[in-house]
Amino acid sequence: MSTEPSHLPELRVDAQQNRDRIVEVARALFAERGLDVPMAAIARRAEVGVATLYRRFPTKESLITEAFADRFANCTAVVHEALDDPDPWRGFCSVLEKVFAMQADDRGFSAAFLAALPETVNVDQELDRALRSFATLADRAKEAGALRADFALSDLPLLLMANNGVTTPAASRRLLGYLLNSLRAEHAEPLPPPAPLSLRDLC
Repeated sequence: MSTEPSHLPELRVDAQQNRDRIVEVARALFAERGLDVPMAAIARRAEVGVATLYRRFPTKESLITEAFADRFANCTAVVHEALDDPDPWRGFCSVLEKVFAMQADDRGFSAAFLAALPETVNVDQELDRALRSFATLADRAKEAGALRADFALSDLPLLLMANNGVTTPAASRRLLGYLLNSLRAEHAEPLPPPAPLSLRDLC
């Protein structure tokens, strides 16, 4: 009977390392250049063959899903964490600060947030839960007299759309400062009616 050690564990480790490297490279390229990066460019940067890439991720959508799964989880966690803040205005501001920062830091985030994740999670349900939590947070901030009374949930995608083209953290923070000042209840002037927008308008 042969006593030579099996190489299967090493192969499994190599396969996992290849997969991890592909995801890491894809995440970096999506952040730099958006979601239109060719699969061949990802394979080249990850130093794997295109065939290897497609064995691990049969579609580009499956790769995008894996690359941004953590971002999506972080985004929903931010909203639930803000609900625990005893100061609803501070919690409201923290949600926008963190999501704006994710957008400015990662060009692919807004599109991936909506376009990729349906392959592994029910995005509609996840978004619905997150939006309900954000609506509760906004209502609390209104009741506290901090958030302007005419803020509508459909204003959230409008705010995110405003930040969507901002590519530096400093500019994003500056924009958010302007927006938060306009959202304060104090000295709020009447606005036109809310636009019929949803988060899917970010796609």
